[in-house]
Amino acid sequence: MDRGRWTTDHGPWAIVRRPWSVVLFLMSALQPVEHLLSNGAISLTGQFVWGSNYTFLVRVTGEGGEIAAVYKPARGERPLWDFPPGTLAAREVAAYRASRALGWDLVPPTVLRRDGPAGPGSLQLYVDADPERHYFTFSEEEKQRLRPVAAFDILINNADRKGGHVLLGSQGHIWLIDHGLCFHEDDKLRTVIWDFAGERIPPEILEAIERFRAELAAGGPAHQSLAALLTLEETRALERRAERLLASREFPLPSDDRRPYPWPLV
Repeated sequence: MDRGRWTTDHGPWAIVRRPWSVVLFLMSALQPVEHLLSNGAISLTGQFVWGSNYTFLVRVTGEGGEIAAVYKPARGERPLWDFPPGTLAAREVAAYRASRALGWDLVPPTVLRRDGPAGPGSLQLYVDADPERHYFTFSEEEKQRLRPVAAFDILINNADRKGGHVLLGSQGHIWLIDHGLCFHEDDKLRTVIWDFAGERIPPEILEAIERFRAELAAGGPAHQSLAALLTLEETRALERRAERLLASREFPLPSDDRRPYPWPLV
């Protein structure tokens, strides 16, 4: 795989010129947040002590105001045998862009910053959510809202969907966090959300996946948005996963030949 993009000015840290359709795509209520994340001054305020990689709470200030954010420097990533080093931050951003392209807005605004306090890394809006309210404490009614989440994890090939990565915001919005282990070209889906296995995928979810797949295949905005963050093999694998879901029209069953759950579960 070609990984030169991670160290050149043509990689995920570069500013990509986008066609007008993509500009319109980004002009939404979240656009000012993205702008502030991309351009504001970053100052460290704390460190998250859980997790395998270094993760910091920061304050981002600029003309648009001040927000709290989660900063994950690439240099703080623990080496993994199956994911190339220094790529997890870009995968975090790719998950946000894929969520936006699908029209689901499941992932908080996330950008890449070259000038972070500890070097290049991902910067994500901090979500105001009760950490005790997650997948394993959701009511059955709340879990019924997770079909788009299940479809999203299948598409991005999430290898680490723990229960604590599914949060309920203060306004009742479902937020998904921690997407560094996604988009691998080999099947690696590991998730706690198998509630809908074998069920038919709702038509509105299939319609969103079809639009997304068409943009990927035609080199449209979704493809352009992800191309600087993933390898060619990874974007092709993403398209194939979309095609499989559209062909089966069902949520898949857990795999028999590999571990289908993450560890720890929360």
